[in-house]
Amino acid sequence: MAMAFKMATTGMWVTDECKTSFMEMKWKKVHRFIVFKIDEASRLVTVDKVGGPGEGYDELAASLPPNDCRYAVFDFDFVTTDNCKKSKIFFIAWSPSASRIREKMLYATSKEGLRRALEGIHYDMQATDPTEMGMDVIKDRAK
Repeated sequence: MAMAFKMATTGMWVTDECKTSFMEMKWKKVHRFIVFKIDEASRLVTVDKVGGPGEGYDELAASLPPNDCRYAVFDFDFVTTDNCKKSKIFFIAWSPSASRIREKMLYATSKEGLRRALEGIHYDMQATDPTEMGMDVIKDRAK
């Protein structure tokens, strides 16, 4: 299996699939969102779920588990007050209160390495419950 990028702080590897899926989302617009997870046994960051172009924020929120940490990127399309179509990519570090302490620490220390491997992210968010990453929060940040 080819590896793309090693995260020095935790020894985790970001798979090529993560970078390829992100580039497809960014340039080809074939995905609306991507959810990533860390496989502790293999020490890999892998793609957990990909949302198609017709899916939206509600499907992203539903795909984040209530008891496990994840990373997600979301491609948010909107129209500005000047009537211009824009797109911004959000990086979301999902760390729910109900997840294990060890898992929270692993995701917190691995976050920056994955974020660096995915070039072109506009906004960074940390969320412990759905209200911290709601559509209203995303719209506010994208202005």
